[in-house]
Amino acid sequence: MPLGQDYASQECSIARALEVVGERWTLLVVRDCFFGVRRFSDFQRRLGIPRAVLSSRLADLVEAEVLERVEERPGRPDYALTGRGRDLWPVVHALYSWGEEHATPLPGRRGFRHAVCDVELDTRGQCPTCGELPGPGGIAMVPGPALRSGPNDDRASRALAAPHRLLEPLLP
Repeated sequence: MPLGQDYASQECSIARALEVVGERWTLLVVRDCFFGVRRFSDFQRRLGIPRAVLSSRLADLVEAEVLERVEERPGRPDYALTGRGRDLWPVVHALYSWGEEHATPLPGRRGFRHAVCDVELDTRGQCPTCGELPGPGGIAMVPGPALRSGPNDDRASRALAAPHRLLEPLLP
């Protein structure tokens, strides 16, 4: 029996969450928002996502109140995570940690450190020094030893090669 097109008829919380973030590219857009990417053109270049698909994903995330449109430049909206979107950080970190452990040929591209203690977070996102489970605003992303230029040498990817606090806009 083929899978349906959506999970709307299911009463499972995971199925309902997948209705919001389960489309291809969606979690990569959310991940890049945590990294500080905010402009349509930067998402498009960095991810290599077709413009029409990106437009659709951004519109869906805005409608689901995961992202908000921010008018920092007249006529050219940027996108930022809402509180609801920031609540996805444990999911994004868990998927990143799982991928590092089980799905990446060269682990160690990025590290996530508790900004206060300057210590690498464990796979659960907890600081081993103080025991805090910091929110994304309290986390610094640092380049790891396996970070190298990817296929896209765009300005956002170049900026992400330096230490950066999560949620801070990456580029002016």
